[in-house]
Amino acid sequence: MGVLEKIMKGKKIGAAIRRVADLPEALCHSNIGTIFLLGGDINYLPSMIKKVRAAEKVLLVHMDLIEGVGRDRAGMHLLKRLKIHGIVTTKTNLVKYAREEGLWVIQRFFIVDSESLKTAIKVAGNVKPTAVEILPATVPRYTIEEMKKALGVPVLGGGLLKTEEDVKQALAKGLDGISTSRRHLWNIDV
Repeated sequence: MGVLEKIMKGKKIGAAIRRVADLPEALCHSNIGTIFLLGGDINYLPSMIKKVRAAEKVLLVHMDLIEGVGRDRAGMHLLKRLKIHGIVTTKTNLVKYAREEGLWVIQRFFIVDSESLKTAIKVAGNVKPTAVEILPATVPRYTIEEMKKALGVPVLGGGLLKTEEDVKQALAKGLDGISTSRRHLWNIDV
């Protein structure tokens, strides 16, 4: 089973949720294999992890947006002990610490111009995340192609996806999967 198959559970769309209250809806969608937690605090993680694992889905916690977990080696060790599947982060040091703990790491990059693309490739090439996520998901095809060629890891996309057509175009450009908080996009058959 490949990395992408493990992270996305064979699905192309991941559910991005910002609140603990959003979890039940994400868990009930058969098209969703992965949940990206984009907020909340550490106090809710143990019960969330238990529910996600019971549903045989993957939980990725966005470390830059969660409260109460140290953004250091000890924080990554704690998440490993809690049996989290992996993290999402923009921080290079967290990629390194999470990888040392055996967690999956999605490194998120904001691609706004050619220079940010070059920087993202250089940074990810140095720290070796499990996959990268680029925002917005509406970037040109060459951006995705360059990242895949240079890094050899799955490239996910997120942000600025509003319609089913937006999702289909993003995937047609070469993204391996997308994350979205728009619930009406969770059911798209792609």
